[in-house]
Parts: sequence; C-alpha cells; structure tokens
Amino acid sequence: MDATGHAVWTDRAVSSIVTGATPSRLDSGLLDITLDGGFEKPFPDGAREIWDLWHAGRPSRRNLWAGYDRGLRHEWAGAALWHRAEDQPDQPPGRTYHLDGRFVTDIEGFYCAVGEAVNGPGGYFGWNLNAFADCLRGRWGARPPFRLVWHHAEVARRHLIPGYDRPAYDLRSWGPATTLDDLLGMFAEVDVTVEPR
Repeated sequence: MDATGHAVWTDRAVSSIVTGATPSRLDSGLLDITLDGGFEKPFPDGAREIWDLWHAGRPSRRNLWAGYDRGLRHEWAGAALWHRAEDQPDQPPGRTYHLDGRFVTDIEGFYCAVGEAVNGPGGYFGWNLNAFADCLRGRWGARPPFRLVWHHAEVARRHLIPGYDRPAYDLRSWGPATTLDDLLGMFAEVDVTVEPR
C-alpha cells in the first residue's frame, strides 16, 4: 500500500507463514507481522530505501535513480511500473521527448531515463527489452511516431557496447549485451526519430 492507502502491485510473490504479530509503531490500527521468509525472489540490498521513497508518493525530481547500481536501478524501474497511473491516455503522436543520458551507463539506467523522458519523474517505459518493445507500441505514455532528443548520448555509446552481459533481474544467465545501436534500431522500427546530442 502506498501512503494514500492505494494497493500497489509488485513483481514479488509471498508464500510465507506468519510467525509473529505485534501492534505497529506506525499506527495503532496497524499490525507489524513477521514472516518466515518466502519471497519468490530476494530483494536486493537497498531496495527498501526505494520502496520507502515510492511509498510516500511518486518522485517529483528526475534522476533520483542515478546513484543506484544496476540491481537497484532495475528495482526502481519495477517500482515505476507498479506505481504508474493506468488510466492515463498516451500523448498524441508527433510529440518531442528529451532523454537525459548523463547516467545511462547500463541498460537499467536506460530504462529509468527513457521512462522519465516519456512520463516524467519516476515514469515507466519498460524495464527489460520485451517490456520496452511493448511500450514502443503505445498505451504506456507515448504513441509513435514521436521524436526523442537523447542528450549526452555519448555516455550510452561508451557503455552500451557489444559483448555479453547478465541482466540485473537474472544474474545467473549470460546473454548478448544490449547496445545503443540495438535500442536505436528498436526506435526506428516503430517510426521514432532519435536525435543523439
């Protein structure tokens, strides 16, 4: 639940046994419960800080994710997904968006930056390649064709390079790294004009 009492989904399932319950220090009408574990995937160290920030409301400043490592950037993009307003219509085709590329040093940073470019601070526009491809088709804030001005694109050009990589959401598997050229190709397929600056 966020601070307004609105239920927020996450990508984590809980299958646990309650091992204890005490009155909450946060409010007399609440309980603090203790579970025996049981989270489907462990939260990375530092995730609590992100979810506490989002619990207070959607971020109002850009790039709050920039100081996090890859795993926590993925966590940030997940929080953006689960907190996005589903009833917001897409912006009409033909708009121009500005991506702040100063912190796009990994693919997770790209997802955070493009989410904010399209949907403002804390915005979502994908958190893996399949989700990004879905967002490019519309219903996630922007309908193509549109124009994306990618400021500081040289940062991604230096960091999103060919080779092999392990995605932050599955550190057990290796696969081809996503390059800047891969992303530019995906944009071009849906008639999005990208202007690297």
